[in-house]
Amino acid sequence: MKKFRIIELFFCMTILIAAFGSSAKADEFNELTVLTFSAPVEIPGHAVLPAGTYVFKLLPISGDRNIVQIFNREHTKVYATVFTIPAQRLQPTDKSVVGFYEGYGGGRNALKVWFYPGHSFGHAFVYPKSRAAALTRTAKYLTPSDLDSSSGQPR
Repeated sequence: MKKFRIIELFFCMTILIAAFGSSAKADEFNELTVLTFSAPVEIPGHAVLPAGTYVFKLLPISGDRNIVQIFNREHTKVYATVFTIPAQRLQPTDKSVVGFYEGYGGGRNALKVWFYPGHSFGHAFVYPKSRAAALTRTAKYLTPSDLDSSSGQPR
């Protein structure tokens, strides 16, 4: 009888850990990030996100960790599902970092890279070849002296 109680207790603890322990790591696994843009932002697929708040997260499939979904704030509408390639940075930060191809003359910025807080590896967004060439040609290049040393963002 005592053996049965120990097994029962172990089973209950396992269920509690599974139910409550996994939710703490859900954002870490899918890298769910809420981003707010103050101006329209181009994303791969000839789409433009108007200024506003969006949720970025990895598509929940095993194996490929390079597919990003972009939702509205309420998770009720998927704006895009896009492919990325791995990107790397030297120093992770405690905040999300987003990089852009910055347009000249008030032109719209295009999403370039996204890093989840605490990660050295991130996601570089993949554009069609012709669009990638145009973005590279017309983008404003930032040198390290143009970046804020604490955040890595443009000054």
